[in-house]
Amino acid sequence: MRSLRSAVGAWLAFERLLLRVPVPSWNLGPGNPRQRARPAWLQQYELVGKIGEGTYGLVYLARRQQPLHRGVRIAIKKFKQSKEGDGVSPTAIREIMLLRECIHDNIVKLVNVHINYVDMSLYLAFDYAEHDLYEIIRHHREKLSSPINQYTVKSLLWQILNGLNYLHSNWIIHRDLKPSNILVMGDGEEQGVVKIGDFGLARVHQAPLKPLCDNGVVVTIWYRAPELLLGAKHYTSAVDMWAVGCIFAELLTLKPLFQGIEDKNGQNPFQLDQLDKIFKTLGHPTADRWPTLLNLPFWQANRNLIQGRKYENPGLYSIVQQPAKSPAFDLLSKMLEYDPAKRISAAQALDHQYFRTEPLPGRNALVPGSPGEKVVHYPARPVDYSTDFDGSTAPPQSNTNLAPQQQQRGEHMMQVPAMHQPLHLPAIQRMPQNNMNNFSSVNQQGRRKEPDSGNQNYNNYQPLNKSRRM
Repeated sequence: MRSLRSAVGAWLAFERLLLRVPVPSWNLGPGNPRQRARPAWLQQYELVGKIGEGTYGLVYLARRQQPLHRGVRIAIKKFKQSKEGDGVSPTAIREIMLLRECIHDNIVKLVNVHINYVDMSLYLAFDYAEHDLYEIIRHHREKLSSPINQYTVKSLLWQILNGLNYLHSNWIIHRDLKPSNILVMGDGEEQGVVKIGDFGLARVHQAPLKPLCDNGVVVTIWYRAPELLLGAKHYTSAVDMWAVGCIFAELLTLKPLFQGIEDKNGQNPFQLDQLDKIFKTLGHPTADRWPTLLNLPFWQANRNLIQGRKYENPGLYSIVQQPAKSPAFDLLSKMLEYDPAKRISAAQALDHQYFRTEPLPGRNALVPGSPGEKVVHYPARPVDYSTDFDGSTAPPQSNTNLAPQQQQRGEHMMQVPAMHQPLHLPAIQRMPQNNMNNFSSVNQQGRRKEPDSGNQNYNNYQPLNKSRRM
């Protein structure tokens, strides 16, 4: 615990330093922003285009220019300035703080951090993942009109839980799990490997123990747990497991399970329409089923309004089209348990019978699950080629390194991969969860330890190093 306090103290000192760095006087010159002198770090990358935009900033696709990594694609996330306009966004600081310590196969890898002192904008460079679950689900729903094969669903879900178990074992709650934040590598040695991304809302919890409700509304509404919607003062990593349950259902049905309409008036976490969608599927919660329900602020205040609505409960199994006694439905129902204390954990889910029945999950989620099954060529995430790093629009830069098909369609043409090789699930090893002092350490350089090529079980944790300082 003392090392944790030291690490937090060191990081807070670094944060204060970032917020007070003086802005140098640069001769930017007149004219178009593209004509301005660019910092040296930006010359390490060749911009391809913009691949995403969110509340906290923009995400770009670029290629590395260094001789050892020339042409390697990388995702660069540019954070907007803090609302106070006085320095680096606190969201960016949190994301750096966590990702520089999280080393795991199923967690997105932070490659570098850059600061543009002209406008105090921060750029985070990540390994580029060509796909995300949102685009994979949409491709099956709108282009193929067919479900995702069982092997791919199982492999995607197992890897999500594997990464989440690592986070929860290290007292980290992600708090923003949704399909667009679940990335999937498209080629190379990590083809088909899942990477949990976007740690802007992630928090360390229980060290020290404090109410997390002070952080405001968390989790995109369709994936928000009922205890959050009912104003829980304290919540746990169980909120992530509810979100994973929603994602699991979406992988099975190709549509969001609880598609509520968010009331954005104020910061009140109570969302009646979202609760309505949940209760229509799972039925009303009761004190017998959820003993702490009566203590939740918005349950007491809105109890009559909530219980006044009557539902003809169709049953979750009919929506996800899974037999009520199947392993898939059993796992899903345990993820969507109302009582957070009874909700299945990531570690327990990894041991569930669902992952021990055929087809077994594999490291590469994008290959066929059985002989004769067709390979699905998923499109890469869309790229806007007309946007520069500073947000201005400009003609596309040279894309000579792209294949002609990619220039026309923005798609990655995957080669037909070999059949998957299942994981040896009985050999799963997990981190102890009793306290933070049980952390093992990464090597001194903080680099990822590559899994043994002869071991098909890739669940090799590289946990936080308590000897390092934030």
